[in-house]
Amino acid sequence: MPRKAQIESVADSHAAPGGAAAVDRALTLLAAFRAGDASLSLVELAGRTQLYKSTVLRLLASLEHARLVQRLDDGSYGLGNEVARLNAVYAASFSLDRVVMPALRALVAATRESAAYHVMQGQGSEAVRLCLYRVDSPQPVRDHIRAGDVLPLNRGTGGRVLSAFGPKPAAASAKDKNLYARIREQGYFSATGDRLAGVAGISAPVFRADGSLAAALTLTMPAGRYDGQHVQKVLQAARKLGAQL
Repeated sequence: MPRKAQIESVADSHAAPGGAAAVDRALTLLAAFRAGDASLSLVELAGRTQLYKSTVLRLLASLEHARLVQRLDDGSYGLGNEVARLNAVYAASFSLDRVVMPALRALVAATRESAAYHVMQGQGSEAVRLCLYRVDSPQPVRDHIRAGDVLPLNRGTGGRVLSAFGPKPAAASAKDKNLYARIREQGYFSATGDRLAGVAGISAPVFRADGSLAAALTLTMPAGRYDGQHVQKVLQAARKLGAQL
């Protein structure tokens, strides 16, 4: 009889409902590779996946046959060239709006307020923010920024977040520097009337996998409808979006 593992494997603890256990386990071997890992030994792979080394070897044989992993001269294992091919196919088909727009729609559905995705353009004193994507609130009273509008960096919650987490702002005042330090500490910024009187906003940074700033995710609403509970929804949406980038 096969031995029963004393410690549940990563694959078993995160098994796909209705999926195949062998596939789940093979995929955890690929997921075991992290940034900076040029190769992993059999012991390291077994340790990270909580699988028996004999099981790992059988799975590696199939992954090596599919060129998803390769066995190196020193006996360790690295990712295979099929991974690079699949990455190239994905990169060629990747469209930012296919990722951002569903995230904005979900945030609007959860809050009934307007959501936007702002990116920084230009450098130094010429830097501005561009509203790259926007989904309007279903409510008739709302602000009317559109995708493609160019807005200042030193006003509005989206601009403040881009300034706080992006390159050092040009000629920032001592007051603004203190504000940006506070934004970095709390991880978001909310304000009323920072760009337009009567308009409130909540913005959070969206980071890429390498930690660089991609954009600011912003929720706007009339000041009278501001709801502090929306802060966590914006933060969660920004984190989830960043993971997809």
